[in-house]
Amino acid sequence: MEGLATMATPLSLGAQLAVNVLDAQSLLAAFGVLGVGVVMFAETGLLIGFFLPGDSLLFTAGLLCTGSGQHGVKLSLPALLVAAAVGALAGSQCGYLIGRKAGGALLARSRSARLKEGAQRAEELLDRYGHAKAIVLARFVPVVRTVLNPMAGALHVPARTFFLWQVVGGLVWSLGLTLAGYALGSSVPNVDAYLLPIIAVIVVVSLAPLALELLRSRRAAKEGARG
Repeated sequence: MEGLATMATPLSLGAQLAVNVLDAQSLLAAFGVLGVGVVMFAETGLLIGFFLPGDSLLFTAGLLCTGSGQHGVKLSLPALLVAAAVGALAGSQCGYLIGRKAGGALLARSRSARLKEGAQRAEELLDRYGHAKAIVLARFVPVVRTVLNPMAGALHVPARTFFLWQVVGGLVWSLGLTLAGYALGSSVPNVDAYLLPIIAVIVVVSLAPLALELLRSRRAAKEGARG
């Protein structure tokens, strides 16, 4: 029963409804470990979840397992690891199945330029790096990890191939960031005082691969235009 008690914090219903889903600490204070699993599922399985704070949420949740942070929140590390992994893996598989069943039709009917651009970049990623590497690397790039799963289904990436590498990438990403936060919180006293700068660094680092890819694409396009 003690483990279940750490699944959510005893905030009022009003406080939960007022939670800022873009702020990791606010979300964790309201929903605890359960919130981590739900966010992981939404961000990796549903296209509407691309704005959710996956990287910073995992890291902050791991840090709060040490008792650091505001609101007196302390999460159970074993329960957190299970929730993070299950949410990330189930969400990715759900996104793939959605893409497999209706991905082509959804893209054909969609008027969203951003969705179509994301689909194009996901397809380019799969073509350039191959299925295995692209599926693993996509986990570490915001937005791309949301779009690539349904795109893999729509492009008919073999189900076994997708399942194997999404599990590998999902476990490395979800457990790695969570344990990194836990390790930092265990080794640095009062680390919560530096939480915002740390999260900022995580966001910048996670966006770096996407930024580099955009720069390379622009350079290639300019060179092609000159040629």
